[in-house]
Amino acid sequence: MILTALFLAACTVPVAEDPSAVPVPSPERAPVEAPEAGEFTLSFEQAHNQYAHVDAVFPTTGRDSVELMMATWTPGSYLVREYARNLEELVVMGPDGPLSVEKTRKNRWSVDTSGIDAIRVSYDLYCHEMNVRGNWVQVDWAMLNGAPTYLVPAHALDASYGVRFELPEAWPRVATALPPHPAGGEHHFVAADFDTLLDSPILLGETVVSSFEAGGKPHELVHLGQTEWWADPQVVADVQKLTQAQIDFWGVVPYDRYLYLNVISGAGGGLEHKDSTLMMTARDKNPRYPQKYRQWLGLVSHEFFHTWNVKRLRPVELGPFDYENEVHTRALWIAEGITSYYDDLLLVRTGLIDRDEYFKRLGDTIDHIERTPGRLVHPLSETSYDAWIKFYRGNENSDNTTISYYRKGAVVGWMLDAEIRRSTGNAASLDDVMRLAYERYSGERGYTIDEWRATVSEVAGSDLGPWFSHHVDQAEELDYGPALDWFGLRFKPVASAKKNKVEEEEEPSGWLGLHLGGNKVSKVLRGTPAHDFGFLVDDELLAVDDVRTTGSAWAGRMKQYPPGSTAEVLVARRGDLVRLPVTFAEEPELSFAVQVDPLAAGMALSHREGWLGPDSSGTTATDL
Repeated sequence: MILTALFLAACTVPVAEDPSAVPVPSPERAPVEAPEAGEFTLSFEQAHNQYAHVDAVFPTTGRDSVELMMATWTPGSYLVREYARNLEELVVMGPDGPLSVEKTRKNRWSVDTSGIDAIRVSYDLYCHEMNVRGNWVQVDWAMLNGAPTYLVPAHALDASYGVRFELPEAWPRVATALPPHPAGGEHHFVAADFDTLLDSPILLGETVVSSFEAGGKPHELVHLGQTEWWADPQVVADVQKLTQAQIDFWGVVPYDRYLYLNVISGAGGGLEHKDSTLMMTARDKNPRYPQKYRQWLGLVSHEFFHTWNVKRLRPVELGPFDYENEVHTRALWIAEGITSYYDDLLLVRTGLIDRDEYFKRLGDTIDHIERTPGRLVHPLSETSYDAWIKFYRGNENSDNTTISYYRKGAVVGWMLDAEIRRSTGNAASLDDVMRLAYERYSGERGYTIDEWRATVSEVAGSDLGPWFSHHVDQAEELDYGPALDWFGLRFKPVASAKKNKVEEEEEPSGWLGLHLGGNKVSKVLRGTPAHDFGFLVDDELLAVDDVRTTGSAWAGRMKQYPPGSTAEVLVARRGDLVRLPVTFAEEPELSFAVQVDPLAAGMALSHREGWLGPDSSGTTATDL
């Protein structure tokens, strides 16, 4: 519906001189004609205060009232984040002036439109969240995500939206997967629907852009922030190689154009989108620091794998999205955990990391699981379901009550891969499961847990229901033996430095298993002496046997108390002095470092080659 110039002029009346008057949109803004569902214009006059301004024009289709809504969470980050808290100065205008607006829910406003053709909505956004799901605006650049930005008519989620940016002179470019608007115009884009609008992050400012082709499609690697060390051609070459490898893995390119959006900010993390990914990168993960740079390549690998696994091959619960309420699924260990399994695996298959580094990463993940008591409390399927209340709301007791569906999901994915290969005599693998599931369930509907498990059993040629029951549905110890044996691996034998010291024979130090932050207890894990003897989080260490101690001196004091000795630890607890009798133990010597088993059967070599690909002989992504 096209709005008349008369209506638009009426919507841009001057601001009243009375400072208590309701603010209205600036008369300097160019009139905007509303497309089918609405047109947004974003400007940044207050960037120095970290504010973005939004003007939007929406047709009403003759309704007597329009309900405006804002998403409360971002797909891929499973926590209600209440984005409306950052919205200020909401004003809705009609042809004759301001309209009545009533807030009806935490993220909804009802506008009395009385049958007029269109409304103009104006509001400010405070943008001070440096993370992959939030908004950040500063004087020289900005990063915007969909969910915390757009206020839309609740009845028009399936229609298209135009998005226009009015940029400061110092901000030359806009990077987004949104296509150009058919009407043309600089910095003018269109989203096919509300899902696409929210699924398209945007970077604005002085970006460094490198283009390459993979799978016959254009890709862009966009850096924003401290970009000095990111223009290295090796970065583009590595990302292109990884991109092509993942396209080859899936056998299909489901997009016309893809953007890697890399914000170099000191923060971390990544979030997947259908045609792009938004990543936060620490400044020292550039190619000058090869090990940290390869960690960044792992993030790239993880987020790009989501282009297929999650954004198109997804659990049924994750679409169509309910942007206002929690959406529970027991399949996040598939969506995130299996993606975490493949992120490093595809790096080693492409030679971007060597096998030693891959085995170290695998061993570190297993080690983290085995040192987390919550692995025996919270089943993997339930960690997925409870992501909204546990994973994104971790506290000092989380390690005792739950386990990461990323880490445990990755290890279970590795074990499942080995089980499929073993069941089929190496004729099939988890790779085949992912491709078959994508062929069957990618698209509008998604898969149920039963359908996904049935697909796994079909590829494996045997019923893996009991296997899933043990590894996924119950909180039991994992048996790594079958996977290690199949691939000809082992855990590195424990070689205690204390026991191997020939020249100086020291008694081992006492151990309580305390986690300290300064002088205070920061974590008390189940199964440790600290837990058994009643230490609490926030206890402040004061003395051992009435001799003053501090957190920094604790390790040294423990050398005076060999395992089996006793003492009395004095702590301050909420203002009270508490004496805790303890008996010191010896710290358990555990090793989950993965290495090639020199005694493995000959067939294990071919199994390992089929799994990891040809041995790259120690080559890595960069040799700097």
